[in-house]
Amino acid sequence: MGTAYRARSIVGVDVRGYLAEEIALDHADGLLGRRDALRTLVLMGFSMGAASALLAACGGASSPPTAAPATPTPTPHGPGSVATPERITFPGTSVTLMGAWAKAARPRGAVLVVHENTGLSPFIASIVARLAADGFSALAPDLLSEEGGTASLGVPANATAALAKVPETRFVADMRSGIDELARREPGVKLAAIGFCFGGGQVWSLLAAGEPRLAAAVPFYGPCPASPDFSGSRQAAVLAIYAGLDTRVLATRDTCVSALTAAGNVHEVRVLPGVNHAFVNDTGPRYDATAAAQAYSATLDWLGRHA
Repeated sequence: MGTAYRARSIVGVDVRGYLAEEIALDHADGLLGRRDALRTLVLMGFSMGAASALLAACGGASSPPTAAPATPTPTPHGPGSVATPERITFPGTSVTLMGAWAKAARPRGAVLVVHENTGLSPFIASIVARLAADGFSALAPDLLSEEGGTASLGVPANATAALAKVPETRFVADMRSGIDELARREPGVKLAAIGFCFGGGQVWSLLAAGEPRLAAAVPFYGPCPASPDFSGSRQAAVLAIYAGLDTRVLATRDTCVSALTAAGNVHEVRVLPGVNHAFVNDTGPRYDATAAAQAYSATLDWLGRHA
């Protein structure tokens, strides 16, 4: 796929276009078979012809898809380990929202965790648990609560397709409801937000929408909105983490950095060399243990200093 196509599909953070491109690139990289890629794109509302053309534009996989490692049982690290996050419900703007929650023994802050394009997964639940074990109470809202929740949708492709049909305004509203719940459960502590992949993009969108309650934010390899204005979130210290091989998302980095500078946000950018998109997810084929550990350590340090 050419750079021009990537720029058009990413710059506006059109959720459907961004998710479709992720599916197509996973196929091109040999991580997803053609049949599964086509099925997911059709579920997202593309015609078979359009889906086939998108896969062709990205370049077809020359080998069978790489098998992802087996999904591990979440194993948080640190003092006061939390074995499994609690599944909770809390008020949203139009429906009751679901989420994964873990309370730190002695909270240093509270963190909203925004999930990837497959919904509220075991990986995201493990991040919630790890943060709580390391002193930050954490809540991951299920952004598919209105559809019945991630678990009700079955295979990940159904979750991805469902996310592609949700308006951006609802994601922002649900994240704000999550922050409301964090503030209710942990009054008096500073609040932060982190997100991965699709969720990283949503953290950028939340900052662009204006969220004055956030003291810190850490978007992991998330696409930047078009022409963002972060002045409504200027109090948030932002650590932006990227993968060195993830040229698709890296192409949007300068847009966000310029907007952070213009708004006066404290910010830092880290690019982990030699790794690709989703390198933190230990249930996926792009996982890199060394880079993931470095990124998580940097996140804890950032939260410790700013949240």
